[in-house]
Amino acid sequence: MLHYDTYLHENSTIWVTFVHGAGGSSSIWYKQVREFKNHFNVLLLDLRGHGDSKPGLKDAFNDKYTFDYITEDIVEVIDHLQIQKSHYVGISLGTVLIRNLAEKYPSRVQSMVMGGAIIRLDLRFRMLLGFGSLFKSLVPYIWLYRLFTFAIMPDNNHKESRSLFVREAKRMYQKEFVRWYKMGSQISPLLRIFNAVDIKIPTLYVMGGEDYLFLSSVKKMVNKHTTANLLTIENCGHVVNVEQPKLFNTFVIGFISDVGR
Repeated sequence: MLHYDTYLHENSTIWVTFVHGAGGSSSIWYKQVREFKNHFNVLLLDLRGHGDSKPGLKDAFNDKYTFDYITEDIVEVIDHLQIQKSHYVGISLGTVLIRNLAEKYPSRVQSMVMGGAIIRLDLRFRMLLGFGSLFKSLVPYIWLYRLFTFAIMPDNNHKESRSLFVREAKRMYQKEFVRWYKMGSQISPLLRIFNAVDIKIPTLYVMGGEDYLFLSSVKKMVNKHTTANLLTIENCGHVVNVEQPKLFNTFVIGFISDVGR
């Protein structure tokens, strides 16, 4: 089972589950935990191969790294904790996992908050994936990871986010990185399905105005989906919860509270 942490609220029955992106860990939510646990029950997850979810002799993860398998990892935890329904907050690739979970188990997703959402891979990102595929087994994975983080978060004010993700990624093994990297080939078909289907679960997209690779596609999709809303935070890059935590916390807590009424 994945490593997880919970923070229980004395009075609230509402759960909020945080899902980080590739290369990160539950520690990226350190600017959210204090505020959110004052309002809700909080669940933090480390995805397989990340943070403290390391394969062990007893429960080693298999080689089937697909979005469906990773999604089932999350479901295993919420089943174990007997959480029937939760609000989900994700960042970057974590938003793809949340959307996949909502596709498979819609009755268990009360709302979705998609920070730095990945909705479509533009030509620049696909070229970067292709470049990385040539070298992923030949060079230290952290070199490629640094390249990706810089491409997604290039500005000076994105430095804290870049440093945080690179620091967490260093805890991964080369083999784990390659497994996750191979999942990149699965993402485009999945995103096409997500774009075509309005799942009708309340959704808040929280995007940085400087999220150059992903913001424009989110704007287009929000116009097509009836239950989706977009909050754009200016002077902010891809990892909105780290770069603008006060705004992120205020709007997301408000959104979840409104949905829960």
